Amino acid sequence: MSTTDWRAQELTPGQLSERSGVAVSALHFYEREGLITSRRTSGNQRRYTRETLRRVAFIRISQRVGIPLSHIRAALDLLPAGRTPSREDWGTLSSSWRADLDDRITQLIRLRDDLTGCIGCGCLSLDACRWVNEHDRLGADGPGARILDVHLNDPPRSTPGSTSH
Repeated sequence: MSTTDWRAQELTPGQLSERSGVAVSALHFYEREGLITSRRTSGNQRRYTRETLRRVAFIRISQRVGIPLSHIRAALDLLPAGRTPSREDWGTLSSSWRADLDDRITQLIRLRDDLTGCIGCGCLSLDACRWVNEHDRLGADGPGARILDVHLNDPPRSTPGSTSH
């Protein structure tokens, strides 16, 4: 692995890829999507400013926690003239995603804790389903895994071992 000179103010796609850990094809995709920009040399080769590293890191970490690319783009579009996010920018932009992340965490906890039990999907194939979702009562509330999906209902109405419906 070669080391990119820390004094370099511009990086080739290969250097940006190496330092950011993002494939060159992904960098080109980010550019097509308007998430990053480059300039073209007289030989029509892309060159990225060194600050693009922070922007790519912002995009990658946002994706890693499940933020859709469209939301990342919308957040970056709030920055003046395509500026790279500062620490303050990151705090402001990421705080707008807090409720979505909280929903995802709740969803993952429900999935982890209840996946082997009745999830309210209407299959009635597990022993627990027959008494948790007797006669597919949860189907009256609509389609899907009624117990697991945090967007369909508040805390689950019925869980294995509960007696209220």
